Amino acid sequence: MIHAPRRVYGHFGEWMQGCLMPDGEVALITLPCRALWVQIETDGTANADSAMFPPDQLARFRHALRLGAAPWPRLSSNIPPGCGAGASSATLTALAYGAGFSGPPMDLAQACLDIEGATDPLMWPAPDAMIWASRSGRIVDTVPPPPPCVIVGGYWGAPERTDALDTEFPDISDLLTPWCAAARSGDLSSLGRLASISASRCTALRGPRDPMAELAEDLGALGVVRAHTGSARGLIFRPGSVPASSTAALEKAGLNGVFQFATGLA
Repeated sequence: MIHAPRRVYGHFGEWMQGCLMPDGEVALITLPCRALWVQIETDGTANADSAMFPPDQLARFRHALRLGAAPWPRLSSNIPPGCGAGASSATLTALAYGAGFSGPPMDLAQACLDIEGATDPLMWPAPDAMIWASRSGRIVDTVPPPPPCVIVGGYWGAPERTDALDTEFPDISDLLTPWCAAARSGDLSSLGRLASISASRCTALRGPRDPMAELAEDLGALGVVRAHTGSARGLIFRPGSVPASSTAALEKAGLNGVFQFATGLA
C-alpha cells in the first residue's frame, strides 16, 4: 500500500531513449520535472477529462485497478499535451489516486499501459532511477539517479503525440553502462555528454533539426536533452551556473514556453 499524492509530476523528455539490442526493445531513462504537474482537486468531481480518454477506456482502467464506483476526481494540470512531458500518464495516475488507488506502482503502470500503449514511470517516487521499457511496462534495470542539475528548456515546433507502435529509435545499448558509472560517481559532465549523444542520435534518425547543440555551446551548457517523441528541448547546467541570458537565448532561437527547473538526486 502507498500513500496517494495529491499531485503527480510530469517529466521533460528523457535523459536518453532508444532501442536495446539485440531484441530492439524501446527503453528510456526519464527526466522528472516537478514544474509540470497534474493536481487532484478536492472541490468536486468531474468526468475525468473525456477529451483525453473516452468512456470505454476509463471503464477498462477502472476495472483493471478495481476502483469500484468511486467517482473520478476533478483535475487541474499545466502539462501541455504532445510535448513529451507525460500529460497522459500523469493524468491517468492522478485519476487513479484520486479515485482511491493505493496499490503497487507496477499495477498502476500496467493499467496505464493498457490505455496508452506506451507509458511513463511517473507513478514511482524516483522515476529517473530505472531503465524503463515504455512499450512493455517493465523495469529493465535500476540505475543511480543523476546528481542535482538545472534544465533550461522549452518547446520546439509542433506537438507530437507518442505512437505506441513506433519503434524506430536509435540503439542506445552502448550508453547505459557509462551512464550508470557516471551517475554513480556524480559525474554530471559525462551524463550531459551521454544525454547529448542520445538526443543527437534521435534527431539524426527522426528529426526535426533544432538549435540545441549550438545553444549549448554558446551558453556553456553541459549537454542537451530532448523529448524523443515530443517537442520538449532543454540544456543541462550545474546548479548556480545558468547564464542570465539563457531564457532570452532560447526564445530568440525559436523555442516557446521557456522555463527552468531543478532535477536530479535531492
